[in-house]
Amino acid sequence: MIKGVNRQVVEVNETQCEYFEKIMFFIKPEYATVSEGKIRERAGMIAEASTLPPPTKLRRNRYSEVIRLVFSALCGAAIAVVILKLLM
Repeated sequence: MIKGVNRQVVEVNETQCEYFEKIMFFIKPEYATVSEGKIRERAGMIAEASTLPPPTKLRRNRYSEVIRLVFSALCGAAIAVVILKLLM
């Protein structure tokens, strides 16, 4: 909460996004002299980007992960056998 501070705010009510009802942008004091049109244009660009669906993580197939784990274990065992043979 901001008390007793004078700040410029741009509020975007029409977000066209199911996640957000309203977006509020607080303008940095050093950009207070920038034209209102330019600030609203930039806020609109950012608001449009918020309408994109969240990025999904690429899920690997569980079987491929198990195969990789087993292959790694077999390689480790083979290396251990070779080292033991050389030491004996």
